[in-house]
Amino acid sequence: MRLSSLSGVLLLLTCLPSALALKAGDFKTCAQSGFCRRGRALAERANANAGAWTSPYSVDPSTLVIAPHEAQFTAGVKSSLYPDIKFGLDVRVHKDGVVRVRMDEVGGLRKRYDEAASWALIQQPEISSEIRWTAGKKDVRAVYGRKKEFEVVITFEPLRVTLLRNGKEQVVLNGQGLLHMEHFRTKEETPATAQVEGGEEGEQVVIKAENPRAWFEGESEDAYWDETFLSWTDSKPKGPESLSLDINFPNHGHVYGIPQRATHLDLPTTTGENPTFTDPYRLYNADVFEYLASSPMSLYGSIPLMHAHSPDSTVAIFNAIASETWIDVSHPTRSSTNTQWVSESGILDVFILPGPTPSDVFAQYATLTGAAPLPAHWALGYHQCRWNYVSTDDVRSVQKRFDEEDIPVDVFWLDIEYAEEHKYFIWDRKNFPDPVDMMKDVEAVGRKMVVIVDPHLKRSSNYPVYQEASELNVLVKPKNGEGEYEGWCWSGSSSWVDFFNPNSWDWWKGLFKTTVRDDGKFSWLDSTENVHVWNDMNEPSIFNGPEITMPKDSIHYGGWEHRDVHNINGMLFHNLTSQAVSTRSDPPKRPFVLTRSFYAGSQRFGAMWTGDNLGTWDHMAVGIYMVLANGVAGMTFAGSDVGGFFGNPEPEMLVRWYQVGAFNPFFRAHAHLDTKRREPFLLDEPYKSIVRDILRLRYSMLPVWYTAFHEGSLTGVPVLRPHYVMFPQDEAGFSIDDQYFVGSSGLLVKPVVQKGVTETSVYLPEDQVGIALVYYNYFTNYIYTGSAKGKNVTVPSALHQTPLLIRGGSIVSTRERPRRSSPLMKYDPFTLRVALDKSGNAKGDLYLDDGETYDYQQGNYIWREFVAGKNGKKGVKISSKDLGIAGRAGNEFEMSMESVRVEKIVVVGLGGKPTSVKLEAGGKELEWTYEPGVAADGKKEGEGSVLVIKDPGVGVGIDWVVVVS
Repeated sequence: MRLSSLSGVLLLLTCLPSALALKAGDFKTCAQSGFCRRGRALAERANANAGAWTSPYSVDPSTLVIAPHEAQFTAGVKSSLYPDIKFGLDVRVHKDGVVRVRMDEVGGLRKRYDEAASWALIQQPEISSEIRWTAGKKDVRAVYGRKKEFEVVITFEPLRVTLLRNGKEQVVLNGQGLLHMEHFRTKEETPATAQVEGGEEGEQVVIKAENPRAWFEGESEDAYWDETFLSWTDSKPKGPESLSLDINFPNHGHVYGIPQRATHLDLPTTTGENPTFTDPYRLYNADVFEYLASSPMSLYGSIPLMHAHSPDSTVAIFNAIASETWIDVSHPTRSSTNTQWVSESGILDVFILPGPTPSDVFAQYATLTGAAPLPAHWALGYHQCRWNYVSTDDVRSVQKRFDEEDIPVDVFWLDIEYAEEHKYFIWDRKNFPDPVDMMKDVEAVGRKMVVIVDPHLKRSSNYPVYQEASELNVLVKPKNGEGEYEGWCWSGSSSWVDFFNPNSWDWWKGLFKTTVRDDGKFSWLDSTENVHVWNDMNEPSIFNGPEITMPKDSIHYGGWEHRDVHNINGMLFHNLTSQAVSTRSDPPKRPFVLTRSFYAGSQRFGAMWTGDNLGTWDHMAVGIYMVLANGVAGMTFAGSDVGGFFGNPEPEMLVRWYQVGAFNPFFRAHAHLDTKRREPFLLDEPYKSIVRDILRLRYSMLPVWYTAFHEGSLTGVPVLRPHYVMFPQDEAGFSIDDQYFVGSSGLLVKPVVQKGVTETSVYLPEDQVGIALVYYNYFTNYIYTGSAKGKNVTVPSALHQTPLLIRGGSIVSTRERPRRSSPLMKYDPFTLRVALDKSGNAKGDLYLDDGETYDYQQGNYIWREFVAGKNGKKGVKISSKDLGIAGRAGNEFEMSMESVRVEKIVVVGLGGKPTSVKLEAGGKELEWTYEPGVAADGKKEGEGSVLVIKDPGVGVGIDWVVVVS
């Protein structure tokens, strides 16, 4: 690491976030956070006084106003604690059945931050015009759904919101009475005091108070106006404004989501009897160096979305809040879940997603915040990175070694040392004298580069990016609102662009242009259209800030404090950079921008990775859980650093990590500057050859990954699918997070994450209609028969073997010719692997387009469905048909792919040797071979039969039928 001054060295030595290991003391626990303490204390008082506890919030029926032509109503809410404080309630049902509940203080001393949803949502949701509210004396309710199965009820006193399905409670807001919106007040208000009498077993608890508010708010002002943590004091000029809310799922025993956190997918408990964690889950974007492999601590991103699941249904809630939030989870019974959400600021803005299936919930969330778009095809290849490739010669040398060893790679990355004094966009000419020539050398074989651009701007008179930002007055301000906030990061003394300020948007996008700008402002002339961007440190990470981030009383555009918008901050940086990279070309191309920090909606702008992990088996394992959890919350283009960012993994661990990475949506190897170089070509044999085979496997399956991303872009369903998503009624799979499915391909993978493993147990889920399934080993065609109740099978898993099964009933499309990079595969032929189920049927699909532009939005793509159906007693018909929009004309991409053919069809599980294999059109007999196996019909375990049809002479983009008799 090079630093510009001795003072910078000294500062970083003292302030770097956990330079050698995680310092848990750098980050708050709930007990060290005033508003979290207050929220938990509220819950403790409620639990201790369960018999007498009631919420002070109620709806004033006289203020109820029901919209005449929409499913919306508004009403006033009052609190018995503060009769003079007014709140407003707004409840609406969207066209797709999602229920939105908003509550805000009305006419208060100040305004609460209410813009979080506007950053997350893709548009204002459409309110249903068919659903009607019915008002009664005690509540207002609406019934809806295809079979009128859903009902939402808002009870007046106390205020309670309940979603029911078929009369069964699904989601309940304020059922425990923990709703508390701390109203704005003056510092002179007298703190409340209270006494509690009784409490012996069987005796009713009586609450007496000199001030009746004390039983609810507590006896003292706890961190209302300022708060100290370590050496930092957070001024709170607005006073207390936290929001507590209990959100319960009375008939759902499993909850998932609220990433990012390093723990299991099925969220462990934080309260109740024998909780797994004693602190709540925290959503507060933070640079947590070498994070723990099992912890509720906050990490780099925050998505306040939670799924709740049972064999009967899946529901979810999206709590649109941008401030620091703590979430307690408990299971009062095995089949129910209680949660309490405590946020530092903001309004109540909760979206209830009714499901009732996982796919319904994904679609409902995608309607709100958008689905992950179709990425550039090359972005799904292998990415090679480290901190740092130190020069243009280093990059060329690494590329040369990949080619010499016949190891595929698509992208080379540059970390912070490419930039002179860490002034992003400005090349260090000593080590990178010819950056554009270097980029063109990489591009010559279809590859791309990714270069880091962090959000901190070096406060220097010779850095035009900082100077322009300062002149535009688009930098975050200190707490007094004057001048520019100054903190320390890699570039030393730095300031941060305030992307909440609209004046920063066009300016930032202009920086990435590769041509001279008319306005004379800076542009990245030393770049090309094939250079994409990595946004790191965007929590924001600030070495000398509280909890390694920005002080909460810093000021953003509109006068909002950083505490109000912290969790959204990194998303805006990602958003604007994504727009900048896309629009630097004409016509625009799909950008690749990796982010470390994210929020709900970040999936629209690119990929994320799980941050600064360690080269340990535990971190390898938890990376899988984290990627699954991010996918559940919409952030599906995700991965963890192969090999771990820190440490020097032994060859066995590194090989296993490549197997994990090859089945992550985002596949990148990365390493800290203090680690040994560990590019795959440096490995000794047999490890080098094993990794080469793993990478070739990933490249052969790029059609599978691209098709899965296409499906997700339409439906919101994640690319990696946990068992509860695929088999929502199979209770044995609800907590499984060490194996998963890839899209709808039928591929089931269980990466090995322990040392010395030679075989592993894979759970085969039950079929939802009670029919035992059949699975095949992807590499050997060995048959594993399932069970109607689910079953564990043992799969060979020596170091060179990835436990990978294909479910019977699936057709997988691959490209088997090794290439140096994915763009070189564009015209390669396809292999179809047909894995028959016990009935002799299978299906699958394949999606293709040019992989770079947005032309697919005008119909320029190929989307085929392949279907295998039984033909006679032991035969099969395999056909291809178009899934695209009917009547598409002028499909230039399809015409450009006329020469691309299916070169092989492999049918596994056929009932016996065929007598004939022909094309239905013309009746031409095809060349084929058949191996009977020992379990030809898939009814018992053993080697499956294999029919190989060689070069059937059919194009990938046309209709055809192959008849096996």
